[in-house]
Amino acid sequence: MYLNWKFIAPALRSATERVGAITLPSFFEKRFDRPPGAVGVVSAVIVFFFFTVYSASGLKASGLLFESVLGIDYGVAVWTGAGVILVYTAMGGFLAVCWTDLVQGLMILFALLVVPVVALVDVGGFDGIRTAMVDKGISTAVMPGTGMAGLLAVVSAAPWGLGYFGQPHILARFMAARSVDDIPRSRVIAMTWAFFALLGAVLVGLAGIAWFPPGGLDHHERVFIRMVTQIFDPWLGGILLAAILAAIMSTIDSQLLVSSSAVTEDIYARLFRRGASQAELVWIGRLTVIAITLAAAYIAMDRDSTVLGLVKYAWGGMGAAFGPAVILSLFWKGSSLKGVLWSLVAGSVVTIGWNAVGFGAWLYEIVPGFAAGCMAMVAGSMWYRD
Repeated sequence: MYLNWKFIAPALRSATERVGAITLPSFFEKRFDRPPGAVGVVSAVIVFFFFTVYSASGLKASGLLFESVLGIDYGVAVWTGAGVILVYTAMGGFLAVCWTDLVQGLMILFALLVVPVVALVDVGGFDGIRTAMVDKGISTAVMPGTGMAGLLAVVSAAPWGLGYFGQPHILARFMAARSVDDIPRSRVIAMTWAFFALLGAVLVGLAGIAWFPPGGLDHHERVFIRMVTQIFDPWLGGILLAAILAAIMSTIDSQLLVSSSAVTEDIYARLFRRGASQAELVWIGRLTVIAITLAAAYIAMDRDSTVLGLVKYAWGGMGAAFGPAVILSLFWKGSSLKGVLWSLVAGSVVTIGWNAVGFGAWLYEIVPGFAAGCMAMVAGSMWYRD
């Protein structure tokens, strides 16, 4: 995340301003001074597919939240969450998303600092957690294992960070920065928030090991919800639980806007209506938001899926598809538009295929997908010189 803010953010902000691009596909094409073509369409398809899955993870989380707290049917809970997010995203636009993300981010940080601190005190601190881990037969070793199994665990977990370089909803924030001079201050704010938020999330999980007896938690992804309802009074608990909805909304609204922009600008305006008015494009964007939300809600209805599993798949796909193309387009003079196209296809196809055949169970699919994207970018650029 830090490397993304340190190197990609200022370079991408400067490059997109220089060529006059507001989306990743348009940046790729204008960066190499080429007319709209296959890169825009392929990019839009990739964004639409993976962001639908990503949005499904948020709707699944909202379903678990409403079902656990309000006791309503899971299906009704999923569609209720979809309706709330759909209304304000479709009507508010990018500016509304930015301001709501600010408030939601503060709510998330507050909850992830308060809950683990109180829970740790109640369970006897880290000594209580270690005792509970021993009692439950959970390893307290620093390394997850030895030999090849331990190595694969590290190799599979660490590359989650590669995904940051290829997330369009994150990169869109870089492109929308007021100026390059604002990037360093933004980096400090972002990294400070991330450090405390991620630390709090890890501590919530650790405290949950000691807080709940064996069999005392019906679903491991409800640990935060159950902990809040058992520790805090309803007034404060309601505010803390609202942070979950804030996290869901702040993620999905960004993804929906990026997806609608990709479909509107890179598919509809290019292939179907080159002279479409701005009002028409706005309505196409809103229809895209509706389509993605409905598809995501349908995916979220699968009770066997998990929030983490859906996020893992979408995060890996987007990171492998766009990450190599973004990095090499910005910092390698030998890159070409054909190389970008090869990279987008290779990264996404390898990621999907790796997961489909079941290899993702022992090595996170972003590893082979990102490697394939890099190799395809180099090979395509060297083979087809722009």
